[in-house]
Amino acid sequence: MGVTANKRSSMAFFSDPRDHYCHRVRIVLAEKGVTVDVVDVEPDNHPQELAETNPYNSVPTLLDRDLVLYEPNIMMEYLDERFPHPPLLPVYPVARANSRLLMYRVQRDWCRLVDLIVDAKSAPAAVTKARKELRESLTGVAPVFAEMPFFMSDEFSLVDCCIAPILWRLPELGVELPKQAKPLQDYMDRVFQREGFIASLSAAEKEMQ
Repeated sequence: MGVTANKRSSMAFFSDPRDHYCHRVRIVLAEKGVTVDVVDVEPDNHPQELAETNPYNSVPTLLDRDLVLYEPNIMMEYLDERFPHPPLLPVYPVARANSRLLMYRVQRDWCRLVDLIVDAKSAPAAVTKARKELRESLTGVAPVFAEMPFFMSDEFSLVDCCIAPILWRLPELGVELPKQAKPLQDYMDRVFQREGFIASLSAAEKEMQ
């Protein structure tokens, strides 16, 4: 379904198979059932085409005909507008703004910790501190996940697309959730069983569990 990695289509997605920012876009592509050529990019071996199209020579990068996007949240919103079904953002402006704010908070509160943990240049003490902070933050917010099927929503949304790659990586990040985080564990089970999420996984990501 959706995300393919063989015949080149009119849309191409340059993706690091281990990167959580790339993963969030792949989830959107899979949820939408978009036919896309996924080009796996290793951190130390970027293809020439990427350097020629993206001034930062970075991933993720999305090519849709003459359009080039290289910021993951912009890609996600573009894909949601370009392929409106199923919608991954609310229709009404206030609800859309709240979703965008939640995505921003995920970035500020959790993504920065993940980035620090996976950065080979991070000091061991900083990594240990980041792991502890991430575990405590996720545990603290866990009760919220018991209120609705998805994160503060009855419907799967772009916010879930940002959260799910982090939660999938917890074993690799060295973060183990305590028993009191059961609502979060239940949420993880729901999301990880989605057809779109399963289709989004790279071979490297499948090995993380």
